[in-house]
Amino acid sequence: MRFDIITIFPKIFDSYFNESIIKRAQAKKLVKIKTHNLRDYTNDKHKTVDAKPYGGGPGMVMMVEPIYKAVKALIKSEARNPKSETNSKSKFSKSKTKTILFSAKGKKFDQKMAKRFSKLDQLIMICGRYEGVDERVAKYIADEEVSIGDYVLTGGEIPAMIVVDTVSRFIPGVLGKHESLEEIKGSYPVYTRPELFNKKWQVPKVLLSGDHKKIEEWRKRA
Repeated sequence: MRFDIITIFPKIFDSYFNESIIKRAQAKKLVKIKTHNLRDYTNDKHKTVDAKPYGGGPGMVMMVEPIYKAVKALIKSEARNPKSETNSKSKFSKSKTKTILFSAKGKKFDQKMAKRFSKLDQLIMICGRYEGVDERVAKYIADEEVSIGDYVLTGGEIPAMIVVDTVSRFIPGVLGKHESLEEIKGSYPVYTRPELFNKKWQVPKVLLSGDHKKIEEWRKRA
């Protein structure tokens, strides 16, 4: 699976994606992660990606044109039948490619959405910044608006990391054990050495018993 991240801060991702599970997944060629500097899709010498909002208001708004050019360049095949301008959306991505825009008003990201995204060949993520993104991006370019929670972040870069990490876990071969997928459901407590710490913090005796049936029952109750 391929992840394409459109951002004005591509270097933010370097450290996170070059460690641990995601690093191994890339080494195994199970996932491919590409960051794209939105400024590379501008026309002016200043590489402008934002402008003042029409109608007035605080801050700056990310412009539609560079985002349109970036997404269009990243789509691997020709447009599937776009909807007419009278419809709410105008898609130019293929069926196994999805473009998402991170937005506070988007649908809440969860395991179910992550699993759905893992079936794609390509997931394009648009990371907003400043006061917001020109509404035409959500209306005509993005397939979905996605939120990672009821709070405000400076930009979409952290949400993009969360989506890549969570979606990657559903891709066969990325995790060492299938059970790791179920952590979100509230997995049982785990312990390791030493058996006793700080003179009174004891590992439950059942876990030291070697009785797998009792251990399984304990884990279900925990």
